[in-house]
Amino acid sequence: MQRTKPPFRADHVGSILRSEAIKTARTKREKGEITVAQLKEVEDREIEKIVRKQEEVGLKLATDGEYRRSWWHLDFFWGLDGVEKITLPHGIQFHGVETRPEGYKITGKLDFPADHPMLEHFRYLKSVARVMPKMCIPAPPVMHFRLPKDGIPKAVYPDLDGYFADLGNAYAKAVKAFYDAGCRYLQFDDTVWAYLCSPSEMQAARDRMPMADNLPQIYQDVINTALKAKPADMTITTHVCRGNFKSTWVAEGGYEPVAERLLGAVNYDGYFLEYDTDRAGGFEPLRFLPKGDKAVVLGLITSKSGTLEKKDDVKRRIDEATKFAPLEQLCLSPQCGFASTEEGNILAEDEQWAKFRMIVETAGEVWGKS
Repeated sequence: MQRTKPPFRADHVGSILRSEAIKTARTKREKGEITVAQLKEVEDREIEKIVRKQEEVGLKLATDGEYRRSWWHLDFFWGLDGVEKITLPHGIQFHGVETRPEGYKITGKLDFPADHPMLEHFRYLKSVARVMPKMCIPAPPVMHFRLPKDGIPKAVYPDLDGYFADLGNAYAKAVKAFYDAGCRYLQFDDTVWAYLCSPSEMQAARDRMPMADNLPQIYQDVINTALKAKPADMTITTHVCRGNFKSTWVAEGGYEPVAERLLGAVNYDGYFLEYDTDRAGGFEPLRFLPKGDKAVVLGLITSKSGTLEKKDDVKRRIDEATKFAPLEQLCLSPQCGFASTEEGNILAEDEQWAKFRMIVETAGEVWGKS
């Protein structure tokens, strides 16, 4: 029961702990001690190393580990037309820790530029990968949900219908641009669907936006507008995340409030769902997965600690999931990336690679080796 197209039986979300060489080079660049070109040389070299490493552990895909980024989402947003980088009064509050206070606001009509830097990032990844290169970008809902309260000026968008229309169309252009660059495996990373499952996060959303209770339908429409641009030989998945910063999190709550819509009405090819702790609830929402080609990638391996899970425990949980979705529509991965921001989670590089290896081995034992 191997899959010949993504998501693969053994897969991963995207980000990888930054190497010491990357950290050192970025620090030097911030101090003006090296040039942009010199930083790129280090990035190129280190990305090729981790691509080889992903191939060596047996993965059928490779990402660039997000080595050229500071954030999983902001770097992409800052590259869009109509978006300006800003400093916020405070960062995002995780459990016991706060992020850097960086953000964005809308200053003009949203659009995806033909020279967005991440297109070149993907082209380099494709040039060095022997397995399928996978590109990860933040999902359209994040672009809206993470805006500050006054982040969309009335002078630019008198009503939000125009904003959401431009957001969907900008992402449709991004899909086509990545496809034209050779990308056949694209992922939309999304914290928002998990926040829509959290009573506290939903209350916070209601406090700052009047249409909070309509967001599931709005986001479904925006995503599906973007996905209309997807050619038949391109796979687009999503990763639903409850927050991942220095091994902490934000949201809690199972998928039940959004599962029927997300799995059935949003036109993704696959869903990377966190299932490493009780914060994600049970497998019951998987009953809404339509029969067919769509796949759910079970995030049963935590990226938040270096403790290696036992294969038998992972297999037992896969078996539990099959009570609600067919085994042939399931895959296995870490619950999130290992470094959603450049700071990274609290584990060692060798512990990270041990988890990748165990995922490949376990998937081979459950679904058969290719």
